Amino acid sequence: MRHLLSIRNLTETEFFRLLERGKVHRRNRMLHPAALAGKKVALLFEKSSTRTRLSFTVAVYELGGMAIPLETQMLQMGRGESIEDTTEVMARYVDAVMLRARHHSTLEKMAAMNRIPVINGLSDAYHPCQALADFMTVEQYGLSVRGGLRLAFVGEPNNVFNSLALGSIYAKAQIRIATPPGYPVRPDVLSLLRENGISLEIFTDPVEAVKGAQVVYTDVWVSMGQEQEEQERKKAFSPYCVSESLLKHAADEHIVLHCLPAHRGEEITAGVMDRYRDPIFNQAENRLHIQKAILEWIFNLQ
Repeated sequence: MRHLLSIRNLTETEFFRLLERGKVHRRNRMLHPAALAGKKVALLFEKSSTRTRLSFTVAVYELGGMAIPLETQMLQMGRGESIEDTTEVMARYVDAVMLRARHHSTLEKMAAMNRIPVINGLSDAYHPCQALADFMTVEQYGLSVRGGLRLAFVGEPNNVFNSLALGSIYAKAQIRIATPPGYPVRPDVLSLLRENGISLEIFTDPVEAVKGAQVVYTDVWVSMGQEQEEQERKKAFSPYCVSESLLKHAADEHIVLHCLPAHRGEEITAGVMDRYRDPIFNQAENRLHIQKAILEWIFNLQ
């Protein structure tokens, strides 16, 4: 039984196969219209969602399956039923579950039961579906993800950064991050990068991180569940806005990516957002195509 909780659940061959399959789906939206015929996929949300909800729902439908969106607060989970009991029930009704979770440990508990394939639609630790779509987008704009890509992340080393970093083990990318003191990279991510010979440079100065970068990536400063830290975070990250002046230090040929939602005037200026809207919104669209590839992989159809 296959689970996708982290990029590291994929082999290097599977990682690149998913990227290639996503490209094929992008070229033909109705490529495999009966792939999930008779399959039911529960889409379980502990957090709000736009792109994950839409992309998985449409992906399941366009592959011929039935998507069942669920909010945890509408289930007995919201009243204390254990994740183990919920998983056991789901395994008797549906064929797979995608969970957007507050805590990565919830996904690990579900997958450890091995009763039903589990896909991580976002957790506090990782966002593998997003990172796969990101690498697919990088290739869409003519940059190689097979060695030497220079990627700068400006902001907190969060779940998105973690998954980009783990994907870089296969892509052999050079990773830099600019983040304020007090927001360290996860030790396990650092260890995995070092073990696999991947260069990660950590800066407090965003200019140093962005120098020569082919991809400049940013994300919101205040994620879901961090609202009580909003003022503290905005103060800490205020020097880390991706602006027109910052991008002067990037490579001549570069793109800007943002996993959205964007807060114009905070982590990215309105001008940069508008200038790079094409790669950013193609990045969002690619979530759909890569979700199809993931679903095919989960069910061992490709």
